[in-house]
Amino acid sequence: MQELLAYLQDPELVARFQRRCGLYLMEGSNRGSGRITGEKPREQQEGSWDHQDRNSNYEYKENPAGPVQDCRKPRYEVRNWLLHFLFLLSAGLGHEVFYITCLPCIHWNLDPFLCRRLVNMWALVMYIGQAMKDLLKLPRPPSPPVVKLEMRVDAEYGLPSTHAMAATAISFTLLLSAPSRLQFCFQTGLLIAATLSSMVSLSRLYTGMHSVLDVVCGILITAVLILLTYPWWESFDSFQLYSPLSPIVALSLLLLLSYTYPELDHYSTTRGDTTTILGACAGSSVGYWLNVQLGNTFDLQGSLPVPLPALTAQAVARGAARSLVGIVALVGTRQVVRTLTLDALYSWYKLPKTDKEARKRKEIEVPSKFVTYTAVGLVNTIVVNRVFVLLGLL
Repeated sequence: MQELLAYLQDPELVARFQRRCGLYLMEGSNRGSGRITGEKPREQQEGSWDHQDRNSNYEYKENPAGPVQDCRKPRYEVRNWLLHFLFLLSAGLGHEVFYITCLPCIHWNLDPFLCRRLVNMWALVMYIGQAMKDLLKLPRPPSPPVVKLEMRVDAEYGLPSTHAMAATAISFTLLLSAPSRLQFCFQTGLLIAATLSSMVSLSRLYTGMHSVLDVVCGILITAVLILLTYPWWESFDSFQLYSPLSPIVALSLLLLLSYTYPELDHYSTTRGDTTTILGACAGSSVGYWLNVQLGNTFDLQGSLPVPLPALTAQAVARGAARSLVGIVALVGTRQVVRTLTLDALYSWYKLPKTDKEARKRKEIEVPSKFVTYTAVGLVNTIVVNRVFVLLGLL
């Protein structure tokens, strides 16, 4: 077993997959589409090179007297552009831009019930996955031999792959929840769910951000979580929508989890990203509860399961209009609330607004992100559908 785990964690396994897909690391060569042309070898550049923590690439320390060098840019050659863009698109399905657009679009254009289920499972698996990363502290694959295409998260630890967890959770939660609400071919849904989760998982190998072990563990952990929680989904729905304690539990528990997130000896984006997810879940949970109290949940009407909406030109246009209006509302809410929250926190702690590094401090990062995305969740669940009614889009 130990040999198998070591084999699955071998970075050369990831590098071989990248090369099979047409992605090659260019060391000491001026060739390649990702090569910084005219760049000097590292030992000839001004400044000094130091290693960061063991799960990240080297970084260049700028010499104040010398030119600024962008040496963290990966040097690589792409030989299969179709696969390259396909995997980059798949990797994007695990980022904030996808979550703030796709999940709400399911609420606006399909069924709020399904969106609620997805947000709940997404928050659960992401919190467990992110916390496991920072407790286990297993490194990401080193470069070389792999090519790393996403340097923003390189300071995070590797196991498990939360991209793989989120993609698996969202795909299969939707598959398991939809039959009671919508009429569709289950086999087709299974094929789509398996394809989407597989593409996102493989994209983590292509981008060089995870080992095979990270991805496999992410999928298996999510499968176990779905199996363990599935019998309780209906009971949790009832508590979330009808219990007077629901909004109190949602806000207090998820805020507590944000503040008690595992501490690291260096800054990582995991705490902020996790707080973002928990905040969105808290806002959505309170919003769905309030909709029940207000007497309009915007759920599907009629005898369930209902047929899938017909893809007529008019339906597509209305869906696109709803998505556009909704995304503008959410992005606007995010920008306004984040600015106001940061201004209030900077003022409270008497910090200069020019101190961007202060945003990494726990007392700034956690409340600012939690409040911002709680507001986003509330606007998504309460306000946007009512705007659609006023605009005649429902």
